[in-house]
Amino acid sequence: MDILSSLKMAWQSLLANKMRSFLTMLGVIIGVGAVIVMVSLSQGTASGITDRLSSMGANLLTISSARFSGTMRGAGGSTLTMGDVEAIKDLPLVKYVAAEASTNNCTITLGSNTWSTTVDGTVPELQTIKNWPAVQGSFFTQEDVNNLKPVAVLGQTVVTNLFNGSNPLGQTIGINGLNFTVVGVLEEKGDSAGSDQDDIIYVPITTAQQKLLGSQTVRSINVQATSQKALSTLQDFITTLLRQRHRLADTADDDFQIRDMEEILSSIEDTTKMMSFLLGGIAAVSLLVGGIGIMNIMLVSVTERTREIGIRMAIGATTRAILTQFLIEALLLCFIGGAIGVILGCGTAQLLSIWTDLKMKVAPWLIAVSMGFALMIGLFFGYYPARKAASSDPIEALRFE
Repeated sequence: MDILSSLKMAWQSLLANKMRSFLTMLGVIIGVGAVIVMVSLSQGTASGITDRLSSMGANLLTISSARFSGTMRGAGGSTLTMGDVEAIKDLPLVKYVAAEASTNNCTITLGSNTWSTTVDGTVPELQTIKNWPAVQGSFFTQEDVNNLKPVAVLGQTVVTNLFNGSNPLGQTIGINGLNFTVVGVLEEKGDSAGSDQDDIIYVPITTAQQKLLGSQTVRSINVQATSQKALSTLQDFITTLLRQRHRLADTADDDFQIRDMEEILSSIEDTTKMMSFLLGGIAAVSLLVGGIGIMNIMLVSVTERTREIGIRMAIGATTRAILTQFLIEALLLCFIGGAIGVILGCGTAQLLSIWTDLKMKVAPWLIAVSMGFALMIGLFFGYYPARKAASSDPIEALRFE
């Protein structure tokens, strides 16, 4: 008997018991669908986190005071100054430098409207580092920084909650009781690591230090390297420079912390790969359960068709032909179940993409792996029932009632 005839007989056998065939395939359908959704969810989450971190700047080193972020937390004010910023600008491999001096929970007023947000004092280079264009007006200039101008650039969240649809350009807002003129509105960026990047106001750093903070220190320094390869060397240069400027003894710990965004991204990618394998493995358990169900039903089918097997053997069917027929039935069950699972999994992933901000794209390799695994389950769990059918004694089979 050729393969085509075996396929035809297998299909007829499945159609003869439609409900039982569907229930048998259910484990495979759920398993394949779950694998696709779980792995796509993991990869979509990773892609979203990576995109948002990348939006913070490419080839970027972020320097912060250890008193805010490390072992010296709570020990006092920032250890970083504008002198450090100017010194870093003179280092090789530096493309842009932007200091930040921020204050949280500032009260913003516009007439009777109020909003609480972060006000970040910085310099124009920050816009270039973060690749954050303005959709209205423009970012403030270096002249504004030099002259301590009371100007502000707003994130979209601030605009939405404060202006009620009116044009913010040229309007005067109050920041902790001080008047600032709005000169620009930034493009929407979205969340990053659970924080709304658009809920912020940027003002010239000199204005923030003099009028809002009363301090000449800076909270953090963003340094963009000339290339990704230069990050490690530049980090060493900055460490040596700051230790010298802060007069730290050889045995003393750094009073600053340098974060490499590329290392953070790499760490996140490694973690999400592990999560993909873990979630995929958990979902694959459903496939194993489905395989056990297939073996049970195939054993029942062999028992029910014992007389048919005996008749076929009596008229010349070989052991190989019987084995092939039942294996094809098991594979056909898994193939159809896998195909339905792929459709359901892809559909669920698309719906989750619409309902959430996650970019859940089902990779072709994931579909291929899921289908391949489903067929392997069919082959593995279908072999024993098929072998049992093929090894039947024709005479005993013909006597079976």
